[in-house]
Amino acid sequence: QVQLVESGGGLVQPGGSLQLSCAAYVSMFSLYIMGWYRQAPGEQRELVARITDGGGASYADSAKGRFTISRDHAKRMIYLQINSLQPEDTAVYYCHAQDIRTTTTYWGQGTQVTVSS
Repeated sequence: QVQLVESGGGLVQPGGSLQLSCAAYVSMFSLYIMGWYRQAPGEQRELVARITDGGGASYADSAKGRFTISRDHAKRMIYLQINSLQPEDTAVYYCHAQDIRTTTTYWGQGTQVTVSS
């Protein structure tokens, strides 16, 4: 059983910062590639960033420079730091996990980020 629980979303003014957190309730955290996706109203869900067990991170082009993904092995958590938030960053942000053994994927329930003045 895999459970992902996001937190940290909210209403932020343009130019502000936010850190999203995801707690991963899994038996072997090291066997999962973790990531963040987002879905804006009326849009498809899109990848924001992913991170491997070794800490290798990759970002969507739209996320490079303002987004930083990180991973805490001891706490079994991942984070997404978002700086210089813009209205177009408004979306539901989802935590994602992929089991490297089976490629099975899992999703959190999502956390809303709204950027507005």
